[in-house]
Amino acid sequence: MTRPTSRRTVLTAAIAAAAGAGAAASAVPASAAPSRTSRTSSSPAAASLVDNRFWTTYTDWRCGSSAGTRAVAGRRPGLVISAPAGSTDYTDPHTGTTKAWEYATWTSPVHRSAVPATEVIASWNAHTPQGTWIQIEMRGRYSDGTDTPWYVMGRWAAGDTDIRRTSVDDQTDGRSTVWTDTFSLDDVASGLRLVSYRLRLTLHRAPGTRLTPTVHRVGAMASDIPDRFTVPATAPGAARELPVPRYSQNIHVGEYPEYDNGGEAWCSPTSSQMIIEYWGRKPTPEDLAWVKPGLADPQVCHAARHTFDYQYEGCGNWPFNAAYAATYRDMNAVVTRLGSLTDLEKLTAAGIPVITSQSFLKGELTGAGYGTAGHLMTVIGFTAAGDVIANDPASPSNDAVRRVYQRREWENVWLRTKRYDANGAVRSGTGGVCYVYWPAGVSAGQQRVLRSLGLA
Repeated sequence: MTRPTSRRTVLTAAIAAAAGAGAAASAVPASAAPSRTSRTSSSPAAASLVDNRFWTTYTDWRCGSSAGTRAVAGRRPGLVISAPAGSTDYTDPHTGTTKAWEYATWTSPVHRSAVPATEVIASWNAHTPQGTWIQIEMRGRYSDGTDTPWYVMGRWAAGDTDIRRTSVDDQTDGRSTVWTDTFSLDDVASGLRLVSYRLRLTLHRAPGTRLTPTVHRVGAMASDIPDRFTVPATAPGAARELPVPRYSQNIHVGEYPEYDNGGEAWCSPTSSQMIIEYWGRKPTPEDLAWVKPGLADPQVCHAARHTFDYQYEGCGNWPFNAAYAATYRDMNAVVTRLGSLTDLEKLTAAGIPVITSQSFLKGELTGAGYGTAGHLMTVIGFTAAGDVIANDPASPSNDAVRRVYQRREWENVWLRTKRYDANGAVRSGTGGVCYVYWPAGVSAGQQRVLRSLGLA
């Protein structure tokens, strides 16, 4: 069997090709698999295209099967280690260090997706004190009645002293592959689909301690979007602009080579930090003590360090960004897909900004001034004419971050699943992928909008 090429290798080549064609490539998000279509959507109008399922409640955690874990009730229910099911040695591939860990597991009930899917992206929210970490796996059933292997969707800790958080390359059974953070069928045209899946959590802690991770949310978005170079136009909805802080990724060029060198590589953590602070959360001075004195916006450096995927060698792992956002007090965060700008307008009208992923040539998005093989920006509202107001971190300064992009151009580069690069070759589009972050205790109106999109 031919081993799949590392996502990082593929994306590095894509960036080099774009640069050679004169496109200023921003950081590529971890979903743009080689010549593989990313899929979209998540609204009642697009209900046949996406399925979201998240386990979050006390009842949820009491379902499924447990080996050494227990559900905890309270204002924010979760899953913890009650008594270890066993111990294991883990050799960190990024440090070479082997350590013993106690572990316990929880396996979700089988979830039959409303969408026979071509792609699945998991996301999770957890508290991992020093001395703990978690592993998230997925096993699916194909439409022909056979099963996938247990695929690792992430090995994660909030910090980087116990393990180096990492995706896992070279996971395939010849019919599906995990590309960093995204499960994807290898041959969509074959008609094979993923009809159901289970998620498995393995909670680890240092032996002989009473430490435990606490998982507050785990779930996945499954989708199947037909290939498309364009999407239908939508009519403008509610006009509103949210007061989201503005941060430029480009003022960090050359900072922290060990976290992918700042600048164009930091669009995802920079966008995450904007929304985290919109919701009134931020790192403490103690959290930022490691940042070199004198650097502007040290919280962006902090976000880059704590979203960095040591296998991908970048900060663009989508679930890792959501997991980072959820390390802040009472925050929820998911990776999903929306079906239209109408869905996005519902969220911003309710006061919920959204981080979106898109790719485009220079000239396809008027006013951007660059082209990109993949870039994250924060949508903070819409004008009365329906144009998109975005905090675009690919700007020369914080003051220049606010942009207004033409509605029709923007919805197409965000929602399409196929596009042409500067050389005329067909590439994948991200198809409406986004991160949605919100705190516990949102208003009833905000809760209704989140629920209507399958997120709460």
